[in-house]
Amino acid sequence: MKSNWKAKALIIGGLIGALAGLGATFIMVRRSDEPPEMGATDGIKLGLLLLGLVRQVGELGGQKEIER
Repeated sequence: MKSNWKAKALIIGGLIGALAGLGATFIMVRRSDEPPEMGATDGIKLGLLLLGLVRQVGELGGQKEIER
């Protein structure tokens, strides 16, 4: 029987992402005595950082470039 590798990749990727997010939050909470103050600028910086990270991960499994 043919295995469904795409579903497995989505599940494993989701679990790794959730664990990474929990780990990052744990470190942030442990390092600060007060709730962190995040403004709009910090949110934009974080969003762009995550977008770049997702793009880099996407390029790992991307298609080969077509030679011209």
